[in-house]
Amino acid sequence: MIRRPQTPSEAKLTAQIPPGLPAELADWPACTLDEAQLGDLELLTSGVFAPLNGFMNAADAASVAGRGLLIDGTPWPVPVTLEAPADAIPADARHVVLQDPEGSPLAVLTVAEHRPAFEPGDPDDPPRVRLAGPVTTLREPEHGPFRQLRRRPEEVRRELSGATVLAYATWRPLNKRHIGQLRHYADQLNARLLLLPLIAGRADVVTRPEALVRAVLAARQHLPAGTLVIPVPLARRSAGPLVDLRVQAIVAAAYGATHLLADARDAPDPAGARNGTLALPGVPIPVIQAGEWAYDPRSEVWRPLALIEPGAEQGELTDSELGALLDSGSEVPAWFAPPSVARELRRARPPRAERGLAIFFTGLSGSGKSTIARGLAEALIERGDRTVSLLDGDHVRQLLSAGLTFSRADRDLNIARIGYVAAEVARHGGIAICAPIAPYAQARAVARKLVTEAGDFLLIYVSTPVEVCAARDRKGLYAKARAGLIKGFTGVSDPYEEPRDADLVLDTSVMTRDEAVGAVLKLLVTGGWLADTLDEPNGTPGSGTPAPIIRLGPTVRRL
Repeated sequence: MIRRPQTPSEAKLTAQIPPGLPAELADWPACTLDEAQLGDLELLTSGVFAPLNGFMNAADAASVAGRGLLIDGTPWPVPVTLEAPADAIPADARHVVLQDPEGSPLAVLTVAEHRPAFEPGDPDDPPRVRLAGPVTTLREPEHGPFRQLRRRPEEVRRELSGATVLAYATWRPLNKRHIGQLRHYADQLNARLLLLPLIAGRADVVTRPEALVRAVLAARQHLPAGTLVIPVPLARRSAGPLVDLRVQAIVAAAYGATHLLADARDAPDPAGARNGTLALPGVPIPVIQAGEWAYDPRSEVWRPLALIEPGAEQGELTDSELGALLDSGSEVPAWFAPPSVARELRRARPPRAERGLAIFFTGLSGSGKSTIARGLAEALIERGDRTVSLLDGDHVRQLLSAGLTFSRADRDLNIARIGYVAAEVARHGGIAICAPIAPYAQARAVARKLVTEAGDFLLIYVSTPVEVCAARDRKGLYAKARAGLIKGFTGVSDPYEEPRDADLVLDTSVMTRDEAVGAVLKLLVTGGWLADTLDEPNGTPGSGTPAPIIRLGPTVRRL
């Protein structure tokens, strides 16, 4: 048989095929999985999601969503499905290679069902299909932080065999309340402890899953000897905390747990519980509802609220309150978290004055965004307290945008490239200043998502009216676009989607360059990204010059 020459991507896939697998693997279509899908695949192939052996078909998914049961009557709390871009998977495909973002093949899906996705996405999103069928493992996942801790469930079950095991699954770092509850219930049950940090997706407070694992390991120092920490790639479901709790119980049981501890806010009304223990439908182990606990400042311990004199209790910090403390650089109270955990919280979420940041200007051509961006970069360089990278001008056009057209796809790719570089600047504690037109909300959202994995993101909309922009146009681009000589020109023949999520809105038709730069500096100071100084050169931003109206987010304020 004569085979056609392989494309570069097929040749790469062929080179990565483990020995003993069919060569046809390179001819099968491939689907690159996102973080949540990779997590589901690992839970399926490792047996954590047993009895499931693959992604659900439409009948099972509908039955689970409606009745909490598979078609065969097996209780199951949540659909486990796989969606992919429609143009990546031919309708007649019988096998699909499931690969990680680096292109390493992890498993093969034998396609039993191929149909359009049920839930319509954004109208601008490309169509997607839902694939169902059993999966066959090609290789174990090899990448990711703390891989050595991600043990197979059967290995952990053997180690815990015969013991009473209390598990706790979490997307947030543990504090002294968690530690007190875990010690209390482990002592009551004479149980070993199993901590399951959930690492698919964004972690609470600390954002990155590896930071969550470090914080949980720090808390383990204050728990009984023999406490195990097993990171699990379980993503949040959209059906709410009760469904998440049922899935967590299934996962915990797969690793050998005999009980699961649940926070009061994640468990249902305890009125139906016996002695604080819940029996949830389809859950193989009992769930202990921890009840309301608070800090008793007189005894300096966390304990059940009922044991504290009314009015003397100290409530737990909310995630937003804890985040505000960390953002400002304030100390984490000793009554809330032990020093080892507080150190990890500060490492994961440094003060804003030390944290990476992308300042993303957007607006029409000629709006003044590049002028403000350059002025801001110069002002920050003059201050000298932050590292600054300006992603605008010839360097971006020659190195990031080269070869791209003005098609919607290429414009989105350009913004994604800028967002990626800005995220890397932020990851290392710098400030990236970007000034593309960025006309589409979806592309701006992609840039925000990339950056917020590593630091903070501020969107600044330069809202100068199109008539003013056209009057400033020395190259005559607006006139050519209106004459039909330039196609797809933003603001004339192509739309600009005004941001509804901007952190600051500036109109350079009613303000000077220095006033605009001063407004941005004021936002950075009030937000904590810059230290407040009283000796700004040229009277900015603390001068007595009356400031024009600046819109901060959805409101209007006079600075």
